[in-house]
Amino acid sequence: MDRCTELSEFLRSRRARLRPEDVGLTPFGGRRRVPGLRREELAQVAGVSVAYYTRLEQGRGQNVSDAVLDAIAGALRLTEAERSHLVKLARPAARSGRGAARPQRVRPAVRNLLDTMDNVPAYVLGRRMDILAWNPLAAALLGDFAAVPAARRNMAWMIFLDPASRELYAEWDRKAADIVALLRTHAGSYPDDPALASLIGELSMKSEEFRRLWAAHDVRDKCYGVKKFHHPVVGGLTLNCETLLLPQDPDQSVVTYHAEPGSPSAESLRLLASWSLDAAGERREAARERQ
Repeated sequence: MDRCTELSEFLRSRRARLRPEDVGLTPFGGRRRVPGLRREELAQVAGVSVAYYTRLEQGRGQNVSDAVLDAIAGALRLTEAERSHLVKLARPAARSGRGAARPQRVRPAVRNLLDTMDNVPAYVLGRRMDILAWNPLAAALLGDFAAVPAARRNMAWMIFLDPASRELYAEWDRKAADIVALLRTHAGSYPDDPALASLIGELSMKSEEFRRLWAAHDVRDKCYGVKKFHHPVVGGLTLNCETLLLPQDPDQSVVTYHAEPGSPSAESLRLLASWSLDAAGERREAARERQ
C-alpha cells in the first residue's frame, strides 16, 4: 500500500466526520463544498499553519514531531487506536514489511494453555488476522479450522467470503466492521507486507461490503464485548469476548469467549462442549474402522 495515499485518505476521512461546532468553531454561512472540517479549520484548532497541515495531509510532511501529531490527533478527536495509526502512517520507518515476513509460530506453552480451557472457546490470532491455533471448543463454535486450507484460515477471509459466517454471527454487520478496522490496524503496522496486500486485494475484488468498509478508514485495537451467535447445533448464544495480548509477540493474541455463569448461553456452551467431545470420539472411531 502507498503510505502517502493512506495517510492522506485517513486524515481526510477523520476531518469529514467532524463539524465546526464539534471543535468549538462557529460555522461560516453558505454551502460547504465538502463534508466536515476544512483544512484551515483543522489547522486553526490544532495550532499549526494551514500550509504545514496541507503538506502533512498530502504525505509530504517530514520529521513530524510528537507535539504536532498530538495536536492534530486532539483536534480530530482521535481515539488511542486512531492516534497510533496516525503515528505509524506519518513515521513509517519505525516498522517495515520485512518483519511481517517472519513465520508466525505459536509457543508450545500457549498451545497447552488453549487445551486447558475446556469450557472456553479460544484461538490465537496472528498478523493479517490469521488463525494460528485453537482449542476444540473454538472449532465447535466457529467452524472446523482444521478442515480449512491454511491459506484460507484467516478471520477476515472467512467473515467476508465464507457464506456460513453470515448465518453464524447474529450481528454480522458489526462483526464485519470490527474485522476491517482491525485489518486496517495491521496494514498501518506493515504497509509493505505482500501477503497482507494480497489478502486485501482479494477481499476488495470479491466483496462489495469489504470495499465499502475499507474505504471508511476506521481503525480499532483488539476487540472485546458481547458477541451473539446463531449456532446450527445449540441455537442462540450470547458470549463475552476478550482479547489477551501475548507479551512475547505483540502480533499474536488469544481470543476467548465465555458465557455469564448460570445463563442459558452457559448451558448451551456446556452442551456444545459435550457435543464436540462426542463428535471427536465418533471421528476417532471411524478412523480406526478404516484402518
